[in-house]
Amino acid sequence: MNTLNNINLEEIVAIAKEAGDAIMKIYRKDFSVEYKEDDSPLTEADTKANEIICKALFELYPEIPMLSEENKEVPYKERKEWKYYWCIDPIDGTKEFIKKNGEFTVNIALIHKDTPVLGVVYAPAIDEMYKAKKGNGAYKNNQKLPLKTNTNPEKKLTVVASKSHLSKETQEFIDKLDTEEIEQISRGSSLKLCMVAVGEADIYPRLAPTMEWDTAAADAIVRESGKMTYAKEEEKPMVYNKENLLNPWFVVKNNNRKDKK
Repeated sequence: MNTLNNINLEEIVAIAKEAGDAIMKIYRKDFSVEYKEDDSPLTEADTKANEIICKALFELYPEIPMLSEENKEVPYKERKEWKYYWCIDPIDGTKEFIKKNGEFTVNIALIHKDTPVLGVVYAPAIDEMYKAKKGNGAYKNNQKLPLKTNTNPEKKLTVVASKSHLSKETQEFIDKLDTEEIEQISRGSSLKLCMVAVGEADIYPRLAPTMEWDTAAADAIVRESGKMTYAKEEEKPMVYNKENLLNPWFVVKNNNRKDKK
């Protein structure tokens, strides 16, 4: 039985939309912010969206385990036996949510062993829906990706970087890119990976910490758009369900672009 074939992508899209609707009800009013042990922010919207996503996925696919930023951590000895699992971030870009700049997303991915094979990324404040399923292509608001292609990357590269977490190492990487002109833009959450998938950006370097649930859903979209998320040091596709769920530094770009280190 191929689990991926049995999953209806539109059902996952509907779950992301339901979570997004609940998030927006909280977004439009005053809300409180708590801080977790690692000092990352948590709002009632994170908790509510997580409840909606996990309940809906369990009802549809009770046999598929879940890994969510807001759930209790699952020990690696249990996780490493998983063939398929859901990787969920109910709100990616909580800082953007708190700032009310609209650049936050609902992320739902299906991972097969160590590779994202289905992804839904929904930005409810700006009504952008990205989706992909392995072998079926990637889409933004039902338009097939990529929508744009840079035919002259030696002349100009558009680079997208983090709005709230731009590290010194990332900036140094950008400054060394082999092109005549660099346009640098910033955006919050997993929308940065989606911009590369769309073709609005050529490259997204992230030489700073992220977790697997921050990237998994958008990474599935990147891969189905013909691009790739590379672990920077190895120049190999990024892998998931590692013992340590912290991502390595990574670069999202075209499969065929070799950039200066």
